[in-house]
Amino acid sequence: MATPRQRTIKSRASLAGHPLHPVMIHFPVAALMALVASDIGFLLSGDPFWARAGVWLAGVGAFGGWIASTAGIIDLVTVARIRRLITGWSHAIVAVVMLSLASLNWLLRVNDPSAILPWGLGISLVTAALIALVGWLGGQLVYEHAVGVEVED
Repeated sequence: MATPRQRTIKSRASLAGHPLHPVMIHFPVAALMALVASDIGFLLSGDPFWARAGVWLAGVGAFGGWIASTAGIIDLVTVARIRRLITGWSHAIVAVVMLSLASLNWLLRVNDPSAILPWGLGISLVTAALIALVGWLGGQLVYEHAVGVEVED
């Protein structure tokens, strides 16, 4: 049986020992989840406020997600023990698909904020489902494989 110290996988993209990727994902995730609510607000009310808010939420979610993903990619490509994990690759691949959809969603809206229906809302819902899957896989990396966790002896 491995000791806790042997199971620990340190993050290379860290600041003072704290992994950056899990810190950086909160705002993009919140923005993309709020985008679903914004889209539904527009669907139910027709108020252009929700369409304008959706452009900003989609942009913050997509661009913030790509920025946060750089820290995750650094860990994936520089830490051999992470590269050997199917969960790590699954997390990365699903995240790229999710961020690609989020970027497409922003592109659909940026010139015409009211172009939410039908594709914008549909992409927002699929993106939210993929966020749940990516989050679950990220949790597996932390809680089952101790990626970025420093365990005291």
